[in-house]
Amino acid sequence: MSTIEKNGIEIGIYTLADIGPDPLTGKTITAQQRVKEIIQAAKLADEAGLDVFGVGEHHRLDYAVSSPAVVLSAIAQVTERIKLTSTTSVLSTLDPVRLFEDFATLDLLSDGRAEILAGRGAFIESFPLFGYSTNDYDELFTEHMDLLLQLNRNEKVTWSGNYRSALKNAEISPRPVQERMPIWIGVGGTPESAVRAGRFGVGMALAILGGDPLRFKPLVDIYRNAGLEAGHSPEELKVGVTGHAFIANTTQQAKDEFFPYYSNYWSYVNRQRGMGTRMSREDFEHMASPNTALFVGSPQQIVEKVLRQHELFGHTRFLAQVDIGGLPFNKVAENIELLATEVVPVVKKATSK
Repeated sequence: MSTIEKNGIEIGIYTLADIGPDPLTGKTITAQQRVKEIIQAAKLADEAGLDVFGVGEHHRLDYAVSSPAVVLSAIAQVTERIKLTSTTSVLSTLDPVRLFEDFATLDLLSDGRAEILAGRGAFIESFPLFGYSTNDYDELFTEHMDLLLQLNRNEKVTWSGNYRSALKNAEISPRPVQERMPIWIGVGGTPESAVRAGRFGVGMALAILGGDPLRFKPLVDIYRNAGLEAGHSPEELKVGVTGHAFIANTTQQAKDEFFPYYSNYWSYVNRQRGMGTRMSREDFEHMASPNTALFVGSPQQIVEKVLRQHELFGHTRFLAQVDIGGLPFNKVAENIELLATEVVPVVKKATSK
């Protein structure tokens, strides 16, 4: 029996480090302040006993982190036991050797707490930045993933592909503390991505940002079937769920407090993607209703949503994004506290065997 089955699912938080104006004050913090607050949030999460802290990668001025490994290394120095992961590393445009060595270094600095969550990214600005073509979107990801897994398994690697120079008996240094660093693939909702994660035999992290979680059940089944067909054991095929969250004492209070920030978040994310849509309160009420995947409500409501998803997916990890839309740090800190004290104990008890 794995420790996760014994102690219930892992629960943590993650950030994409978006920098947006606070819709109530109109003030926007600096990238420097944002990064310092992220480190502080990780410290609070560690002290509160959460299991995982994740940091995302973006290459735009409205996000503060382009190098998760660097920020996680700073976090490693002020935390003791929390696992440290990227959420996500844009593997299509990263050199797998550089990525692996950066996270192996993080693993040494953190005494074996590093993980890599690789994804294809929601934006494409990293492609021209690092000299790649978006025409090779899928092939790049698959090839880089294949190499990354080989680097994780072997001290010396011989490898050749189409998009980077071949390796001949190359020494990959340093080696991490862990025999193998945990590697996950982030999946947004396409069956092809789920199949790929299963074939590679790595964890699959589902980004479920809204709607009925039931629609993701087929992806989990596809992933597990593909993994078993490729000869991987059920233990290797871990599922994680990530989602937006805001917790307050009552569900009504949570919705009232979070709406301005959530609406703000989607208005600037949609603008970044060239869409000018605004979210109405009515839309938000619908998105936050009890049967959806938006984790906004009282601790009890959050517990119910996490457990409903656990019934559907049997996942081993849940990560909440609690710092979006210009939300002030004191609210982020309150959310970490409520998650750790009111949600985690109930969920862990219900999901431990």
